[in-house]
Amino acid sequence: MTYAIRRLSARAAATALTCVSLTVLPVLPVAGAAADTTGQCTFGGEKFKGRPWALQRVLLDQLWKEATGKGVRVAVIDTGVDVKNEQLKPAVDVRAGRNLIPKDAKDERGNKLERGNERGTTDVVGHGTKVAGIIAARPAKGTGFVGLAPGATIIPIQHNDAAGNGDSGTLATAIRYAVSARADVINISQDTVNPIAGDSELKKAVDYALSKDVVVVASAGNDGLGGNVKETYPAAFDGVLAVASSDRNNERAQFSQSGEFVGVAAPGVDMVSTVPAGGHCADNGTSFSAPYVAAVAALLKEKHGDWKAHQIVAQIEQTAERSIAGHDRLVGWGVVDPVRALTEDDRPLESPVPHEGVSAAEAPEPGELAMGETPDERNARLATYVLIGGVVLVAGVSGGAVAYRDSRRRAQRVSSSGT
Repeated sequence: MTYAIRRLSARAAATALTCVSLTVLPVLPVAGAAADTTGQCTFGGEKFKGRPWALQRVLLDQLWKEATGKGVRVAVIDTGVDVKNEQLKPAVDVRAGRNLIPKDAKDERGNKLERGNERGTTDVVGHGTKVAGIIAARPAKGTGFVGLAPGATIIPIQHNDAAGNGDSGTLATAIRYAVSARADVINISQDTVNPIAGDSELKKAVDYALSKDVVVVASAGNDGLGGNVKETYPAAFDGVLAVASSDRNNERAQFSQSGEFVGVAAPGVDMVSTVPAGGHCADNGTSFSAPYVAAVAALLKEKHGDWKAHQIVAQIEQTAERSIAGHDRLVGWGVVDPVRALTEDDRPLESPVPHEGVSAAEAPEPGELAMGETPDERNARLATYVLIGGVVLVAGVSGGAVAYRDSRRRAQRVSSSGT
């Protein structure tokens, strides 16, 4: 059985921030952004001139001294990646791209959809183009926006569209194709409408990717308003790094899904990124938190090419900024810290541990408690006291006698001189 897939983008409405269908959505205006004043995302729009807040929180120069993602291939399984955006054209491996949407795909009214080309390098929705930009957009004049891994290569795999033609079956096919296209990291900013069984084709595809040592990163979901807790797939599958959204205060964004399956959180509010035909706009959702983490995975993959996929995941989780010592269901192991992930990397970890890298095996052993002294030890101690006391007493008596003798001699001299 296959299930419908939905894109994970959160509505900019105070009353309901939820997962929505594949449509172009209104977005939150961003301070200093070049987005139009209506808050609507315009394809082929103006550039964001400043540095977005999600990048301001990172020391990019220090980060890129360690790695830029060069030589690392990241598959973006989404609505396509539009290469007309100047920041994405040099980042995309066009030949490796693939469009998995059926050629006879239709919208809800039965009209034939604009499917795009066979390489997945067009995007009428804009979702996949934003996701790709957060990962690997190249630097460009006139904007401070850039991908977190600007040396990485994007493999565009289009499997969903505005009418929701993608399902769990096409997602499974996309994952297997990504592995065949030599992806090192797979980003999935979508989930299924219903839970997926452990023996499903989607689960088998994820396990296949993991067996090939591919890092799989997926959005946790946007149904978290009001404290709603539920698992989403493929994010909740074992081995997948599930990413929640954090806000500017490093706290869970109110729409972000929570649960024990959450691995880490990353910025997901007012996320500026690339859009089709050029320019930028902002959006919200765990869709844009996942690629932030996928980019960090690409950086680690470049720097530590011999590390296994689960070790890269453990490194990201271990170096995240935490409010508690261990894992919690809101932000997992914490909010991802790219610089720490790339610099506190002396050795690979098999899994994260609670006390900032100090495991129970490495904890200092408690000192032995003094349980009192034996009778022999007590007698020896008292004898020492007696000996020391005797010496002090003798010294005192001797000193007194000497002082008395000297005093009498002085008195006799005085008396003799006076006569």
